[in-house]
Amino acid sequence: MSSEKILAVKQQRVDDLTSALKDATTYVFVSTRGLTVAQDTEMRSELRKAGVKFEVIKNTTLVRVFEKLGYEGLEEVFKGPTAVGYSDDLIAPAKILAKYSEDFEPMEIKGGIIDGKVSSVDEVIALAKVPDPETLQTQVAYSLLFPFTKLAMLVKAVAEKKQEEGGEAPVAAPVAEEAPAAVEEAAAPAETPAE
Repeated sequence: MSSEKILAVKQQRVDDLTSALKDATTYVFVSTRGLTVAQDTEMRSELRKAGVKFEVIKNTTLVRVFEKLGYEGLEEVFKGPTAVGYSDDLIAPAKILAKYSEDFEPMEIKGGIIDGKVSSVDEVIALAKVPDPETLQTQVAYSLLFPFTKLAMLVKAVAEKKQEEGGEAPVAAPVAEEAPAAVEEAAAPAETPAE
């Protein structure tokens, strides 16, 4: 194959990868040297289920692809064997690859790009610790409801204590009866001082 044909093939590979990678939100770069076939298969299966694409790509190709995507300064990251996990899901690539880098000792995170910013290993690991959206929603809902739950438990405890002491449980004054008077006072026009 002539050198021109080889260059054309390489350029086509860069163009194809640029097209495939351009819409991702998060890219995580890892070294997977030393993983067993079983470990690699297990990790790739979980990545696929989460919609994360994963490829081992030559470093020279990666440099060209990410330059075309507008990212520079990744030459240090692209040393040694490099694989890239990428997705339009902000958290999934970092979460899954960080988990496997802890479980499988030979694997290591080399860096990443998170939402358009070249990111360090520490930043990728910090992103991996962010809860998934369902867990986050549950935590927010719990934190919003906790004060009301605590108040209800306190009122119940006071009522039970009163009943044990032989007294009657306190009854809260109906808010609806007091509200109209407060509304009327607020609605009344302020008196203007006499001149």
